[in-house]
Amino acid sequence: MNSGKTGAEPKRCGWPTGHDDYLAYHDWEWGRPTTSDHLLFEKICLEGFQSGLSWLTILRKRDRFREVFDGFDFASVAKFGESDVERLLTDTGIIRHRGKIEATINNAQRAVEMMDTEGSIVDWIWEWAVEVPERDDGGIPAKTERSAALAKELKKRGWKFFGPTTAYAFMQSEGLTNDHDDDCFVHADCEKLRTKFLAGRSLRN
Repeated sequence: MNSGKTGAEPKRCGWPTGHDDYLAYHDWEWGRPTTSDHLLFEKICLEGFQSGLSWLTILRKRDRFREVFDGFDFASVAKFGESDVERLLTDTGIIRHRGKIEATINNAQRAVEMMDTEGSIVDWIWEWAVEVPERDDGGIPAKTERSAALAKELKKRGWKFFGPTTAYAFMQSEGLTNDHDDDCFVHADCEKLRTKFLAGRSLRN
């Protein structure tokens, strides 16, 4: 895949402009599946922290998030208590929002439960992928019926701070849907990865 660092700039989606952080994230991460339960859990948590904020803010704090949440090892985070919440609320390197911090700890506990019941968070989440991206008259939507259903199911399982809009942003980042513009230079690469990941999987109706 062309990295876009030599010669003419490649054609990209319209949103990653003005910041190298955004460009790197768009080119190498957004829309690409992960086989790691911990990395997928990280995506869920960071999308929750991003709610109401810019994604660039999260990207620039991501390394610190990883440090204070033990690399998003959900088995470790699930054991965090009130003293950890208070400690995190004083850490200027992350988003100091009590509700989001407590939701992350709660969701780590729910992730441990999901590993016990489903065997893999990645495999369960990928049942919610779409074969053809959902669109409306305005183009890429902020949420879809699919993201609403995913959010509803996780809520039933006790997950917090993961509504339909956050769920759709997560689906985009994980590659559950391919929302790169058709003429974006990484669209085909991400679709190839998605197709490989979807092979042999059963999707929910």
